[in-house]
Amino acid sequence: MAGLLPYNAASSLSIDTRPRLLVTRQLPGAVELHLQEAFKTTLSDADLPLTTTALCAALANYDAICCTITDKFDAELLRMPNARTRILANFGAGLDHIDLAAARGAGITVTNTPDALTEATAEIAILLMLMATRRAGEGERELRAGLWQGWRPTHMMGRGLVGKTLGLLGFGRIAQATATRASALGMRVLYHSRRPVNAQDAGYVRSLGALAEAADVLSLHVPGGPETRHLVDAALLARMKPNAIVINTARGSVVDEAALAVALDERWIAAAGLDVFDQEPKIYPALLRCENVVLLPHLGSATIEARTAMGMQAACNLEAFFNGREAPNRVV
Repeated sequence: MAGLLPYNAASSLSIDTRPRLLVTRQLPGAVELHLQEAFKTTLSDADLPLTTTALCAALANYDAICCTITDKFDAELLRMPNARTRILANFGAGLDHIDLAAARGAGITVTNTPDALTEATAEIAILLMLMATRRAGEGERELRAGLWQGWRPTHMMGRGLVGKTLGLLGFGRIAQATATRASALGMRVLYHSRRPVNAQDAGYVRSLGALAEAADVLSLHVPGGPETRHLVDAALLARMKPNAIVINTARGSVVDEAALAVALDERWIAAAGLDVFDQEPKIYPALLRCENVVLLPHLGSATIEARTAMGMQAACNLEAFFNGREAPNRVV
């Protein structure tokens, strides 16, 4: 990058010529410390999503931005004249909040952190399956409300996972990690993706409809964007078994939340577990009234280990870029 020295050359200079980096949200302490040592870093103090005006100012004043899913870089924003930013190092795997074509056209490199959150997100998918099938959310709410009257044989009976069929929509890293854990629980695993892959313990299903009909648990693992918007709609939900559940740890836009609320309320399906929502942090009101849905506040990668690894992976991408090397996780 013209006019910039490699990040590790600045320590010998009286003037700080390190690339200017904006970190849009608070990150784990070890990550922030590392970035401050490597770059001329501005950290987030309010830890709130930046407005379009603030993002515009960031593009004009920083060489790099470490952004997250809450930062919406659309085409209009990325095409602003005289932008200084040359790289968006996304903290996370999903990139539907960044217009990649516009970034490419503007000459802005985009990277992500695809590997660091795989295990943690797969764990959340399994957690949601267990909570939904065993009615754990309902049980905790009853207990906290002081309504539990003690053990009785038929109280709040759910269903077990042993011998049930898990249907995975998408079969990338997280889906495969989820499949491994589900197999250990005694589940049969099927999946649907654009093309079959070499999977020893999972069977390929050619259509999403057939997968929905076969699955006792339908778990979603596809990226967001126009191609996947509302893939799970009223028609698909109507094809599922009455005792089936839907799990979403992918993107909220994949599910038609209005249709899901109806399906839950009218018992087309037994339950659902959601960690992501279409209009985060807003939740579709009808879902909040459904007792048979587990709702988590986007905790998929929320472990100390995963979030720290994500930050270090983003830092690695930045360091490679400003040292003239190919960023390991370059998307654009």
